[in-house]
Amino acid sequence: MIMTDHLKILLQYLLPKHLLSRLIGRLAAMEGGKLTQWLIRRFIRQYRVDMSEALHEDPTHYASFNDFFTRALKEDARPLVAGEQLLAMPVDGAISQLAPISQGRIIQAKGHDYSARTLLGGDKELAAPFMGGDFATIYLAPRDYHRIHMPIDGVLKTMIYVPGELFSVNPLTASRVPELFARNERVVCIFDTPAGPMSLVLVGATIVASIETVWAGTVTPPAGKRIQRWDYDPATAPRLAKGDEMGRFKLGSTVVCLFAPGSVTLSESQLPGTPTRMGTEFGRLNQD
Repeated sequence: MIMTDHLKILLQYLLPKHLLSRLIGRLAAMEGGKLTQWLIRRFIRQYRVDMSEALHEDPTHYASFNDFFTRALKEDARPLVAGEQLLAMPVDGAISQLAPISQGRIIQAKGHDYSARTLLGGDKELAAPFMGGDFATIYLAPRDYHRIHMPIDGVLKTMIYVPGELFSVNPLTASRVPELFARNERVVCIFDTPAGPMSLVLVGATIVASIETVWAGTVTPPAGKRIQRWDYDPATAPRLAKGDEMGRFKLGSTVVCLFAPGSVTLSESQLPGTPTRMGTEFGRLNQD
């Protein structure tokens, strides 16, 4: 088993991850008729996807695999936690890590951490408000709902595309590849919220064919080789309410949420491995 895990990691270093991911992305976008329907049905069986939650339960509704993978849910499938002081869980998945940001470092897995500043693209001034704050890393498995929603009301301040690798982000890789989330391709979104600044980082991974936001559409691909940054005028910036969709993955990945010091208290029951369900209680705003 140890050798098998070692080989899995070694292959990730050797394989042309960007080429493979973009190729699979093209295949997933194809409307392949019976072949597409066969792939979708096989995926549903393999990963035990609960289609009773989907807005369109019949797999034949989806013309492409991407249409299926980014499927909408029924309106009542994810009730939103009520109360202005309560944060909503942004995604379905499982908690990877949840803890304070200590000395500018974020826990990745036992024995591994990485720089919050690097995760956010390397800008010291942009990262400063999060130093000493709290973070949560949530892993989305293939069977999960792959749209990302707002934990709290927010006004978009900055979006940054950070080029990088496309390692898998599953628990095995997180425990073996140093600084995984700060070296993979990612889209960083910074919001002004009632709790102060909040960042949602959408991390790419092997065969993640696309990362999208509701205001910009597809951010990647195409893959770039330099950091790109968009700053938004507060008067015209996108404004999203708690529970609104803010983005989506075409094939699974990870979301890292960052909050400013003392601004929120994340639920202590959310230990690593704890399943998450979009819309449930994520934490609460701290009172002034």
